[in-house]
Amino acid sequence: MLNSRLRPLALLLLSAFAAIPAGAGPNDALHVYGGVAYGHDDNLLRIPENQPGFDNARGDSWWTREGGLIFDKEYSRQRITLVAKLSKTNFDRFKQLDYDGKDMQANWAWQLGNHLQGKIGTSLQQVLAPYTDFSSTERNLRRSRSSYAEGTWRFHSSWQVRTGFQRDKYTYEALSNRYNNRTEDATELELDYLPRSGSTVGLVARHVKGQYPFPRPVGPFTFNDSFTQDELKARVKWLATGSTTLDALVGYTRRDQPSFGGATSGAAGKINATYQPRGKMTYTASVWRDFAPIESTLVSYTLNKGASIGAQWDATAKIKVNADAIYERRNYSARQEFTGADSLRDSIRTATMRVTWQPRPTIQVQAGVAHQERSGSVTLGTGSFKSNSMTLTANAQF
Repeated sequence: MLNSRLRPLALLLLSAFAAIPAGAGPNDALHVYGGVAYGHDDNLLRIPENQPGFDNARGDSWWTREGGLIFDKEYSRQRITLVAKLSKTNFDRFKQLDYDGKDMQANWAWQLGNHLQGKIGTSLQQVLAPYTDFSSTERNLRRSRSSYAEGTWRFHSSWQVRTGFQRDKYTYEALSNRYNNRTEDATELELDYLPRSGSTVGLVARHVKGQYPFPRPVGPFTFNDSFTQDELKARVKWLATGSTTLDALVGYTRRDQPSFGGATSGAAGKINATYQPRGKMTYTASVWRDFAPIESTLVSYTLNKGASIGAQWDATAKIKVNADAIYERRNYSARQEFTGADSLRDSIRTATMRVTWQPRPTIQVQAGVAHQERSGSVTLGTGSFKSNSMTLTANAQF
């Protein structure tokens, strides 16, 4: 007999094969979605190695059940996509972390004539925030709302201009982490040159305004983490050969966050490379340097420098194997009241491997393993940790 933990996966697959009618397929507009996942992490709450576990425990297992509707249809030159998914996750040991997840999306890809096109959309997601920089057994749900609108005018066969606006709002359930609640408004203006080769060269100007409604306590003081950030970057998509593509968005960034003193500026951006020779292998690599928010009770953002490599093996028409390795070094900006600013840094290493089996276009089964470790920062009071995890998921669309 099947292990009781794996039985729901088998039941989902059997019901998926039996329930899909002959007319249902990936090209239909409306789909009913269902999925189930099992996972285990031997250091779920990212407890430093030199500290005891909460209630003498570090690891935990969980089950996630998910269901919803997916709608995707084109009307002439307009495409409407709607997603409504609800999930429930239950943990074996840390039951106070049990939560209901949400994933709601609405997107409209529009086109007017032969020269105007764009996208308008909104989304809502609710998940359990990671515990990488949040040391607690308290449940900390993160709710993110995003709304965006963008439009592109191709005024010449070789030139186009694009403008866009996006608002992202993040709220956290845990009172001890509410200082990371924020709203970020980003406005972009881009001019692109489109040569006949299919490559793209553009210049992007971007302004971001971040507002934090709750001041962050630091000792006897409180600080507001609101900021403005201005970027001027070059965007390049270079089809180097038939098998090599280079995507880059690099340039200059200036971040002004008054509670940290003077403005911080410098080079920032990301470069992605993809190499897909003839055969069953695809290779990817990335390097980046950029500012990023952090879900911490001590600081609000970091300057991250990182690199990643990955590979995908199309073993068969139905089986794919993915492997990725990521290294990121995080440098924290210190307020004047902090001491030991020269040690305000750490690094995170992550390695993952996934095997995906897609027996039918509407059914997918995936198994994955991951290893993560962090070097700590003595000044911030964060220790080094290691974590090993595995997941097994199955989902189907009807």
